[in-house]
Amino acid sequence: MGAAVRASRPSLPPAPSLLADATDLAGVERRVKALAEQRPAVYRMLDPSGRVLYVGKAKRLRARLLAYFQARFPQDKGARILHAAGDIAWDYQPSEFAAHLTELHEIQKWRPPYNVHMNQRRNTLFIRVSNDSAPKLSTTAKPAPDGGRYYGPLTSPMRAAEAIRVLNDLLGLRDCAQRMPMVFAEQGDLFGAPRRAGCPRHDLGLCSGPCAGLVTAAAYHERVESAVAFLEGRAIAPVDRIVAEMTEWAARAEFEVAARWRQRFEALEWLLGATTRARAAIELLTFVYHQPGTHGDDRAYLVRRGVVRAGYPWPATPIEREAFRAVVRADLEAATPEAASQGPLPPPSETIEEMLLVMSWFRRHPEALRRTSRIEDWM
Repeated sequence: MGAAVRASRPSLPPAPSLLADATDLAGVERRVKALAEQRPAVYRMLDPSGRVLYVGKAKRLRARLLAYFQARFPQDKGARILHAAGDIAWDYQPSEFAAHLTELHEIQKWRPPYNVHMNQRRNTLFIRVSNDSAPKLSTTAKPAPDGGRYYGPLTSPMRAAEAIRVLNDLLGLRDCAQRMPMVFAEQGDLFGAPRRAGCPRHDLGLCSGPCAGLVTAAAYHERVESAVAFLEGRAIAPVDRIVAEMTEWAARAEFEVAARWRQRFEALEWLLGATTRARAAIELLTFVYHQPGTHGDDRAYLVRRGVVRAGYPWPATPIEREAFRAVVRADLEAATPEAASQGPLPPPSETIEEMLLVMSWFRRHPEALRRTSRIEDWM
């Protein structure tokens, strides 16, 4: 059967489709050899009904597809995908970077069953400071535009949860359910008899008791701001207390107690380093990236806070540069001062994977940073 054509981008070459019966793998292989080029691409394996089974990327498409035919069936995953597919289609990409981005977007769109790694949500999370009368520190894998402040992404959920527990205990912040009613000391006229805290943490000295009127609103919010200052790298007061306690217990030869304080120190040391690295990586990944194309089709990517906001052919003429400047200005105007004044906002859930991909790309290709320019240079 002749090759069909699939084209998803007018600016790119047409995407061949190799529809074949599963028993005609030799014919499919011949057509791959005849049609596939050695250039970056994203390819799709489809079953006979047209359902996307697998999305992959290739720096050299022809070599990547031919490797499937060398895989052993049924031991190798590639061979199993090939035997399950009735159709192979691809779109050429300007560069390997473009192939990475397109692969991610297509996996997010189709959720193919054979894309086990990228089809699953990454094991990352954010620290959330809630926006209510008694803010709470917690971890979440799904940031939401709920008025809270978010810090991350972090890559170790267990270590993050332990560090937040230590931070809550040191600062006396609540860790109860969000729906727990809160009353502060200045609201004493709301209750006659003294109230008890809703959990033992207050009796253990680990919570200031905002659920029972045992702390003023101002004092509690001061504790929250200490936590925020720590997460933003502006203060390390909680660590100072740990060091003092650790030193004092060691001086008393109470080494087991000192060791427990050292564990708390290590938890907060990790958290401070993780949030600092995440913040620095995101803030540094704001620029215009010039990505050379394999066939002269260079691209300009507007990257802001680790997310590709726009991608265009590299502007080579004055008119093209002015048009791209307009794109940059429009995107920057979308970041309103009102939004910036609310503190760290959560990235949209659909962009977290892209943010991690971009961070990974520039970590593995540090030389690519030499092809970046400040956004201000395009204003």
